[in-house]
Amino acid sequence: MNKNVGTRTWSIIAILVVFVYGIFYGADVPHGGPIKSLKSGNIHLGLDLQGGTHLVLQVHVQEAVNSATDRDVQRLNEALGADGATATKLDVKRPELITITGGAADKASDITSILNGTEYQNYDLASIPNGYSLTMKQAAIQQTEDKTLDTSIDTIRERIDALGTLDPTVEKYGLGQDEILLELPGIDDPVRVQKIIETTPRLEVHEVVGAQYPDATAAMTALNGIVPPDEEIVSGSNTGGSSGAWVVKRAAVIEGTDFKGAQASTDQNNRPDITFSLTTDAGERFYKYTDANKNTGSMAILLNNTVLEVAGIQGAIRDSGEITGGGFTAESAADLAKKLSSGSIPATISTVETRTVGPSLGASSIHHGVIAAIAGMMAVIVFMLVYYKGAGINADLALILNLVILLGFMGFTGATLTLPGIAGVILTIGMGVDSNVLIFERIREELRLGKTAVASVQDGFAHAWVTIVDTHITTIVSASILFVFGTGPVKGFAVTLVFGLLANLFTAVFVSRTIFDWLLSRQGRDAVLSI
Repeated sequence: MNKNVGTRTWSIIAILVVFVYGIFYGADVPHGGPIKSLKSGNIHLGLDLQGGTHLVLQVHVQEAVNSATDRDVQRLNEALGADGATATKLDVKRPELITITGGAADKASDITSILNGTEYQNYDLASIPNGYSLTMKQAAIQQTEDKTLDTSIDTIRERIDALGTLDPTVEKYGLGQDEILLELPGIDDPVRVQKIIETTPRLEVHEVVGAQYPDATAAMTALNGIVPPDEEIVSGSNTGGSSGAWVVKRAAVIEGTDFKGAQASTDQNNRPDITFSLTTDAGERFYKYTDANKNTGSMAILLNNTVLEVAGIQGAIRDSGEITGGGFTAESAADLAKKLSSGSIPATISTVETRTVGPSLGASSIHHGVIAAIAGMMAVIVFMLVYYKGAGINADLALILNLVILLGFMGFTGATLTLPGIAGVILTIGMGVDSNVLIFERIREELRLGKTAVASVQDGFAHAWVTIVDTHITTIVSASILFVFGTGPVKGFAVTLVFGLLANLFTAVFVSRTIFDWLLSRQGRDAVLSI
């Protein structure tokens, strides 16, 4: 007989108290007391239980590849300027293709040396008539697209946090290419959600070529109907509110991902504006550009490809600057500054699918799920009492403690309970009963062999232990795979099942054994079991 029964008993009581606290209070004490926490506090309900918004978003990752190629074209032209060569992105259908033409014959080795530089290791270099070509490697394209998708997910998650929703799902959507799954429990206004996401700012600064035109048609006429491959026409409003169109360099000098921070401020005339700071690398790049074009050039600030302001370059700007004009109000300046501070996406996003789940479905799911769980629990409790007599009380106590630990865990972690999660709870109950049946049947076999109650309990647990661990580990591995590759509610099922199984290992072996040891220690040598 284990002499530490008392210590183990108090350990079980302490664990029970901790997880009961987790059910009612968890990490935070909700308003309205502990009972209310069961409904709206620490154990949060998923989209399928309380309703909400389901969106599938498409990230246009090719735009990020375009931007990367544009920047490389700009960098190449700066490097090749002394050698008389020119880099151009000719084929808009293949933005990863750059051609290099011109250049003095005696500069061929210098040009080749530049093209073979570490900055262009993501391209395959080849010779073409009168020049060279750089074709972006497929691995580099894929890396850029993956990074764009990951950055978009992080940025959207920060935007959604502003809604105050609990446990939103923002992750890659496996059913489509470059898509994001967004589920927002408790948010039933998809229009508002789409507005927040699709107005995520894509701020860029481009070099302006030429003067302002009345509209895009006039700009196209001035270019004789042909826009140079390294330029584009953009429209919007200049400082003061006058609308027009401008021809700008396709490659952005700086873009949204270069911004380190931004805040609302006022200019010298006490009008709302935005001050910003750039990353170190972007600051050096911006300084080089503004220093070379001060007092002679101008730059266009584009927000989501629309001109926000066109300003002359009065002096060199390094790692901080000011955005004025654009008809800012104090509120709009604060909103834009907040969006820029929380990050900008390197590509635009569109909505592929929108679905609103009504709360009535959630109420029905909760009702039937809870009834199923209670009915299953009561049926198991009655069966264990009838079939295993007094020992059935032991199994029922372990089963109840198992459920308390599982719910307490969800309360402490703020986990989201979904309909599949309820199924996971019910399955955990079944696994808990299975473990007790294995143990009790082994104890019965030992008693039939003529062993004492104490020896039967000891050998019964020892023999059943390996089988219990084996069945639990295989199920936990399967649930872990569901968690890794599943989405939304499937993950909820996996989480409840995994932790329920871990709790079951504790209750079926440690708790049940302690209860048996405590009962037998009170009976002395002639102890008997009701089993």
